[in-house]
Amino acid sequence: MTQKTLTYDALRLRPEDLFEQMGYGAAEPDDATRREAQRVMDEVRPWLRPQFCYQVVADRPAFDMGRIIERQLKGAEAYALFVCTSGVEYEAYQQRLKEQGDMVRTFIADALGSVLAERCADQMEAHLQASIDKLHWRHTNRFSPGYCGWHVSQQQLLFPFFDGHTCGVQLTDSSLMVPIKSVSGIIGLGATVRHMDYTCGLCDFKQCYKRRRKPA
Repeated sequence: MTQKTLTYDALRLRPEDLFEQMGYGAAEPDDATRREAQRVMDEVRPWLRPQFCYQVVADRPAFDMGRIIERQLKGAEAYALFVCTSGVEYEAYQQRLKEQGDMVRTFIADALGSVLAERCADQMEAHLQASIDKLHWRHTNRFSPGYCGWHVSQQQLLFPFFDGHTCGVQLTDSSLMVPIKSVSGIIGLGATVRHMDYTCGLCDFKQCYKRRRKPA
């Protein structure tokens, strides 16, 4: 089991990443929105502690992941199961904004939390790759329950692999993660696997965040 706590700055977040998540796309936010967004980012920077953990297993877990993910994992020699989260502190921060009734900052914080979780997962991927470089292995894309035909209820099969070490992330009875700004899933590892552009043409889930991501 590998677990790591990050800082806000380690995520290398750009304001443009937040604005894209907020739905601006190629449009420019107005000055007032920029100021509020910067205010939220500056406010969380000193205390934010995103975390990730991953567990490498030799045998493919008995998940029903669907044909899209199964095809992408073909040829894997091992599998990394992971959990990444913006943290319980960030969840509490979002709740305080809601209780204060500040809808603008609540919206910004919600979008920021999604970006934070994904950037944390990016850092997890980089750390994972560094750990398998000595084997001359590569890794696939990361795949999560709730996407590409892998039902979210399969979280109940994924989380026991961590033996309680899930960076403070818990599952509800409906298989949602708390803190909600968290990401979990599986990555294939091996000498012949490939990391590909997200092949959205193979999946019809229109709300998938991968459809909004621009190439790094």
